[in-house]
Amino acid sequence: MKLWQGRFSAPMSADADLFNESLSFDKKLYRADITASLAHAEMLGKCNIISAEEAQTIQDGLNGILSDVESGALTIENAEDIHSFVEENLVKRIGQAGKKLHTARSRNDQVATDFRLYVRESCDKAISLIKALVETLVLRAKESAKYLLPGFTHLRKAQPVSCGQYLNAYSEMFLRDLDRFAACRRRLNVMPLGSAALAGTSYPIDREITRELLGFDEISENSLDAVSDRDFVADYLFAASLAMAHLSRLCEDTILYTSDEFGYWNIPDEYSTGSSIMPQKKNPDLPELVRGKTGRVYGHLTSILTVIKGLPLAYNKDFQEDKECFFDAETTLFSCVSIYTALMQKITFNVNRMFEEAGGGFSTATDIADYLAKKGMPFRDAHGVTGRLVQYCIKEKKTLFSLTLKEFRKESELFEEDILNAVTPRASAEARNSVGGSSLSAVRRGVNSIRRRLKKY
Repeated sequence: MKLWQGRFSAPMSADADLFNESLSFDKKLYRADITASLAHAEMLGKCNIISAEEAQTIQDGLNGILSDVESGALTIENAEDIHSFVEENLVKRIGQAGKKLHTARSRNDQVATDFRLYVRESCDKAISLIKALVETLVLRAKESAKYLLPGFTHLRKAQPVSCGQYLNAYSEMFLRDLDRFAACRRRLNVMPLGSAALAGTSYPIDREITRELLGFDEISENSLDAVSDRDFVADYLFAASLAMAHLSRLCEDTILYTSDEFGYWNIPDEYSTGSSIMPQKKNPDLPELVRGKTGRVYGHLTSILTVIKGLPLAYNKDFQEDKECFFDAETTLFSCVSIYTALMQKITFNVNRMFEEAGGGFSTATDIADYLAKKGMPFRDAHGVTGRLVQYCIKEKKTLFSLTLKEFRKESELFEEDILNAVTPRASAEARNSVGGSSLSAVRRGVNSIRRRLKKY
């Protein structure tokens, strides 16, 4: 018997029932549903809408259901949705008192409350996992601050950078992700319970009681909006999508940097796979999988935006489509962040190879232009002088740091002996001591800054 069956003269057809059900996926909300119901029952009792004895009996029954589900003694099955499952089992256990639990509420505000409780907890888990990833990156950045590798623009060698600075760049991205999940949690922490179906309730409820019991910061101000708001789902999925985008960028770099062509990093064997036909292969399947799963999370964000884009107020059954996309995105995000945290703990650096490559591609050319500009030459003229030196090196098959002072002075009399050191990769990196720069001290300041900001999560 459905909770809403009274008005109907015939039961729902089997195919319609199967199409309509949501228990197969919304059973993940069982703890949130019972938590919200416990608070609702306590409020009903305190407001004398039901007796204190009935409220206690309901709470005892709900706690019993929760205990049995978590122990495996009770299987979640044979109901339209998780809300029906809990209520039907409650009535079986405690009788008529169980039928009073739904007083002054609707499944509309019930599911909106349950889902907010679930997403709130998911935000906390996302923050915890991403924080662990940042802690790993910061540790590796501190270890590798003295190592150089090529910095790229347009996937062409640009300037030497610190490996620690490179890893700090990803920490900055993930710090923004932490901020987005924290902001999402803050915005969603508004309680819809008490909005009922859409218009509020005629019972003398006290929403402050349930708000405090459930740990919400505020009470929703408009019942129409409260039961039809799924902004918090889109908010979460946007934060998840950007976190996956940042993770995917790190994946791409990992795949490139561990290739034979680059050879900067090594993925350990325990995080690699091989080929069924080519015995020599060591494939970066884990980074490739994470990179591929990013599109999956993007798809879920598009899905929820499409669901909510044209719905009339207030509640519509379309909202049932908010959960499967959320649950899959959540699982995907958590698994990807977790595996990459483990992988980044094991990645090793080919220090000599990175250093050798850091000086390639005339990567210290800007240092020559800066040298001349500091001597008084307009930077645009200094840029031209340096360009001619690069042309000379290409013609003579030389590097900038293999040129003699005599060769430098052919282009400008401003060059002195100290130019020979200024164009080395190490000197180039160390010269950039501005905040966020590639010098060893700047990278260490960056590490300390990241750790300081991480403490608030």
